[in-house]
Amino acid sequence: MLAAIGSLRLRRVIFLLLTGLSISDGRWGSGGQRDRGGGGGSPYGRLVGQFREYAHGIQGTVYAVDENSLFVEGFSYDGSAPDAFFWVGNTDRPNPNGLIVPYPQEYNTRDPPVLRYHNKANIVLKLPAGKRVKDIKWLSVWCRRFTVNFGEVFIPEDLEPPRRRVLPEFKRLAHGLRSGNITILDAKTFYIPNLHYDGAGPDAYFWVGNGSEPTSFGVKVPNEVGSLEPLRGYQGEDIEIQLPRNMTVYDIDWLAVWCVQYRHNFGHVYIPHDLDVPPALGQTKITPPWWYSPTSSTTASSGGGSWNETELSNCRELIPDRVQVQWEVQGDSLLVRVAARMGDSHYVAFGLSGDENRASMLGADVVISFLDRDAGAFRAVDYYLSATAQCDGANGVCPDERIGGRDDVELVAGERRNGVTVVTYRRPLQTNEPINDRPVTLDREVVVIAAIGPLNARLEANAHEAEDKTTDDIRINFGSQNDQTCTSSLFNQPEETPVEAWPPMKIIDETVFTARIGPTGGKRGYTPITGHPSWGIAWYINDKLIPELYVIRGKTYIHQKNTKCLYVLQNFILIKIEPSLVIFSALLIHLSRSSHLYQFI
Repeated sequence: MLAAIGSLRLRRVIFLLLTGLSISDGRWGSGGQRDRGGGGGSPYGRLVGQFREYAHGIQGTVYAVDENSLFVEGFSYDGSAPDAFFWVGNTDRPNPNGLIVPYPQEYNTRDPPVLRYHNKANIVLKLPAGKRVKDIKWLSVWCRRFTVNFGEVFIPEDLEPPRRRVLPEFKRLAHGLRSGNITILDAKTFYIPNLHYDGAGPDAYFWVGNGSEPTSFGVKVPNEVGSLEPLRGYQGEDIEIQLPRNMTVYDIDWLAVWCVQYRHNFGHVYIPHDLDVPPALGQTKITPPWWYSPTSSTTASSGGGSWNETELSNCRELIPDRVQVQWEVQGDSLLVRVAARMGDSHYVAFGLSGDENRASMLGADVVISFLDRDAGAFRAVDYYLSATAQCDGANGVCPDERIGGRDDVELVAGERRNGVTVVTYRRPLQTNEPINDRPVTLDREVVVIAAIGPLNARLEANAHEAEDKTTDDIRINFGSQNDQTCTSSLFNQPEETPVEAWPPMKIIDETVFTARIGPTGGKRGYTPITGHPSWGIAWYINDKLIPELYVIRGKTYIHQKNTKCLYVLQNFILIKIEPSLVIFSALLIHLSRSSHLYQFI
């Protein structure tokens, strides 16, 4: 028996070390290690089932996240139907008497957007207003125009989705701390209503940990605006706070307000060990940080002001009138807010140069920030740059996780208005990845780099234009205070005048083709002509940038041999056929790899 108890204690110590928490002074919580996922052990909620596919490659596994949300893991659809949507109803089988489940949930048009191509995407679906999972019998991918069911999954009658959990109020011990009943909204989010605290504690924080009572062996939790500064006073406010990094409510025994300097507990609430709350998949819409500062210029409705008037203490402009970055050291982390005037299908990159003495992409450790338009969410992703090329899964401009590393970046907040994307994130000063990550030093200046570029189909960084990056060796001391060189707000900059694409070039009545690689043509070239991000290079046929080739059926055409062109040419695709004329594009034409004589029949 004693051996068994010792084994259990050892396993719990290992668990706590792995999750970054600590045991308190020899005392244990009553429940031991708990199921981390909610929803019956799944990290996505309660399992509903897999899509049954009838057409268009529908695939995916569906989970009930909570009473109003579904999650589709690995969703695939070829995107070729003209009027397809996610579709729910309460009839025995899918039929026209259903309701659209919009995806993405937020859109700017009168009607929900038609479902586009997806390849093993993870998707959160919010049911239409007033509908709950128990009110529907199926989820379908449905084409309204042709009343066709492409795929379906049925909701089990006895399904019980994970639910929010209401806890008692904070225990009232010191400094006027009190609240209403606290609610666990999902596995990472607490809702604290009617919070009162006099703010007199010199070093007080929201604090979580393990054990039967709060102790100094705990972890700080960012406040309602994502800051790790000591808590201010609260006078009956309703706030939400989220656990840091990968921590969930299944990892902790209590939530407290704790003074680190004097090791004093102002009040706490215990976390039950029988939780079954929704997973944290982004479905919980928490109050944005600007709400708590109504005079701040970061409100979505304001038309002007400077986003750098908020609380971060340092600001630099990295690309004139286009990219600004704020930063502040908070404990063992660096809080970064990057703002970029750019399109909503673009990313902004900011991070540490790969060379300590000059700006260099090679070996750089950067964070790529952007708006995921389909998911209606902001992203901040840890990247390592091993080559100046798209990521191939081993080399290139790659997310850390795609090349076997770890994403150490934690998204805090995001906003887009007036053509400016603002993303706030937190990254550790020091990680345990010596190759993919570079340490943030606080005692000297380091060279930083920044760039703006288009996202590719994987929502990964694509090649940027030469003018869309930092051109000087910019140095920052991240340990400095009040390094303020931003003189104006990006929100106040005039809108950029749209640049029209060059008209497509054409090759007519020519029978001999030569191909070479050249520049993309900048802001009027490859990307605006084709509507697709470039790789930083483009094909020239007979010295014309990605032209249309007009060829006659039955006539022989000659491609002058160029071995450097063969690999890409054999991947081109026929795009249009007329009765007596075949129209090709140098971007999308198919030519045989085995011969240099081409007869299109």
